[in-house]
Amino acid sequence: MNTDQADPAELAALREAFGVAEGGASALGWEGVHAFEAKHGVVLPEPYRTFVAELADGSCQGPPEYGLWELAMAAECQQPGLPFPLTRGWIWEDDSCDDPEEQDAAIVRVAHHGSISLGTDGCGMHWHLVVNGAHRGHIWLITGEGALPFGAEFGFTTAEPGFTGWVRHWAAGREWFDAE
Repeated sequence: MNTDQADPAELAALREAFGVAEGGASALGWEGVHAFEAKHGVVLPEPYRTFVAELADGSCQGPPEYGLWELAMAAECQQPGLPFPLTRGWIWEDDSCDDPEEQDAAIVRVAHHGSISLGTDGCGMHWHLVVNGAHRGHIWLITGEGALPFGAEFGFTTAEPGFTGWVRHWAAGREWFDAE
């Protein structure tokens, strides 16, 4: 997964999955992407960055279930300039802790630091693109119970943890938790 340069094959897969041509009507444009990045102190990972600039800034179709949010909405209540705190999944619902206040603060950091929210599957299940930290470019599912990275290491059959892999998984009609 290259998070610094858009792969033409990945962009072609995204165009096909969303049914948009280059220069799509809802594309934000490079000026809009650069303004977002300057405001938040981050550089969006590829190919999401080029997707938003040249193809589409959000989509009423998935992924996720209720559509892909526009970049401005994806950053609401987020602090993308701070590092994303996790490098492996964490089910806090099963985690016994001595200091509930510290655990609550850690959960807030997971939900709001270093990522943008791509959208929701409902019932408190939000898909995030990590834009800052060790998992930059990876997709994570953050729920009321915990947080898991999208990818083969947690039972997803796809080996691509990034935006294109996540979209390909959806476009193939696969369920999110489709461990074999």
